[in-house]
Amino acid sequence: MRIVTGDQMRAADRDAIERLGIPGILLMEQAGRAVSDALLEDRPDAGRVGVAILCGRGNNGGDGFVIARHLRARGIDAMVVSLAAASDLRGDAALAHETAIDAGVRVVEAADAASWAKARERALERGIVVDALLGTGVSGGARGLVAEVIADLARSPAFVAAVDLPSGVDANTGEVAGPAVRADVTYTLCRPKLALVLEPAASLAGRWRVLDIGIPDEAVDAAGSELEWLDAAAVAPLLPPRPPDAHKGRFGHLLIVAGSRGKSGAAVLCARGALRAGVGLVTVATTRDAQPLVATQQAEVMTEVASSASTALKLLSTRDAIAIGPGLGTSGAARTLVTTLLAKRKVPAVADADALNVFEGKRLRAGKLPLVITPHPGEAARLLGTTAAAVQADRLGAARRLADATGAVVLLKGRHTLVAEPGGAAAFNSTGNPGMATAGMGDVLTGVLGALLARGIPARDAARLAAYVHGDAGDRAAKVRGQEGLIATDAVDALPAAWLALREAGGGS
Repeated sequence: MRIVTGDQMRAADRDAIERLGIPGILLMEQAGRAVSDALLEDRPDAGRVGVAILCGRGNNGGDGFVIARHLRARGIDAMVVSLAAASDLRGDAALAHETAIDAGVRVVEAADAASWAKARERALERGIVVDALLGTGVSGGARGLVAEVIADLARSPAFVAAVDLPSGVDANTGEVAGPAVRADVTYTLCRPKLALVLEPAASLAGRWRVLDIGIPDEAVDAAGSELEWLDAAAVAPLLPPRPPDAHKGRFGHLLIVAGSRGKSGAAVLCARGALRAGVGLVTVATTRDAQPLVATQQAEVMTEVASSASTALKLLSTRDAIAIGPGLGTSGAARTLVTTLLAKRKVPAVADADALNVFEGKRLRAGKLPLVITPHPGEAARLLGTTAAAVQADRLGAARRLADATGAVVLLKGRHTLVAEPGGAAAFNSTGNPGMATAGMGDVLTGVLGALLARGIPARDAARLAAYVHGDAGDRAAKVRGQEGLIATDAVDALPAAWLALREAGGGS
């Protein structure tokens, strides 16, 4: 599913109306119906706790009038507060207002501060408040009366449902220049908006879901988004079927170069992640003192001592992919091992952790063969010569810059993990939770990714698959154990269920 900016969504909307001939009022009608249905699905107690709908003067407000009419048809008499006088409404919003009035919806006009002060208490004492104030066309933050209303709403204990986006956020950038609504749920229309996955706006959106309002895919495609939302529907087609005559030789042999004294666990977790990602064979090359520990902790893996770069290169000559870095350390020998293997490899690679730290202040390039790198914000900052705070302030821009600078597919870990490719295409992951911010999770992810590369899956697809399934496994583990006590092994154990669910989402092939 494509992620769109506010500008792209408005372009798709215009295309649907002007070129494809879909009346704007029909799209508004379908938006209002979809939101009212979703709200009642989420809050079946709406009639008991009461609903207030805050409407602005634009099409977002028009959606609010339609929502009120559909709620009324379901026996819920919502209080509607319009921040515009009826005479100031235009186009589809004016028609939606008129139709709502004709259907018996009671609209309180609060076009100035004094009128809002009179309506405020009655509106904000309702258990549910629908934010239909500002749409995707707003930049520079909320101002004037709308800003005052948003500030008052922030002091209300009501459950807040935002239509399309929380009012006050910039749909193109995710920036918040002034007061903005903090929603419990956001019902975004047609496609996810970029602001829903970029901070600080993302933290204001609450849980969000996409509602179909009848804008054809061709109109969205014509808007030219390079951004993708990685959900099960998007990822399932990337996973190839396992043929009936399968044998382990058909699913690749992964070489993992990881672990060192005191860090053998990183190599073990990486190997377990790979085994749980369907690879045929796994060899772990590690230091002499770590090798016995790795061998005894995971019976299914083969182990070798990586005594030198030449030894590791010889091992790699008969493998299908390499995963390098977890727990490797940054000694001189480790640095030589990393740089030599990445420079002379003849197979796809994933580099993580210490394999990235080796390149601090140096130039990392993918070369002619596929390379996926999996930095956390601190590692990305070191590769870019900036700070982790700067990376977090512009995650999409940082991931794109790093992809262009290295020629690698970049998997930037964090909330809505990003997969960026050279040239600008990028994807945001839908799975994962804060409980996964713990030791070893990245090692598991590296193993999953390495396995997919060894299976012959292209780097961009492998990165998308790995991000999604790893996050889904973490989500499944958190549902059983909670986020506070989550450890990396829990995610490994949940990987089979995550793969099974993805197979089922793809039709079970």
